[in-house]
Amino acid sequence: MSRPDIKISITVMYSPAHRVVHERTLPLDAGMTVLQALQHSGLLAECPDIDLSQDEAFSISIWGRKTTPNHVLRDLDRIEICRALTVDPKVARRERFQKQGTSRAGLFSKRRDGAKPGY
Repeated sequence: MSRPDIKISITVMYSPAHRVVHERTLPLDAGMTVLQALQHSGLLAECPDIDLSQDEAFSISIWGRKTTPNHVLRDLDRIEICRALTVDPKVARRERFQKQGTSRAGLFSKRRDGAKPGY
């Protein structure tokens, strides 16, 4: 139940690819839900790859905390449409470490003479 006499300001953000961010700041009526705000922002029409019906593909959060489409918004909320991870962060870190080698990696870059690699 939106209240047209009271306005709130929210931000909607979506990153379809690495280092590409779509950001919209919207004045909305108080009492609007997350789904209504997304429809009002135009991002769902502009980015047809967003499919909120698939729970595994996308999630919605407000300031980094997962939320539901029927959550009622408050002033200065930031809605984030999050893509699913394509690589496990632990695996990615391990692969980066192996690629750069133990000689240049942060903790192991300095070592005593005669010490074992990695110590």
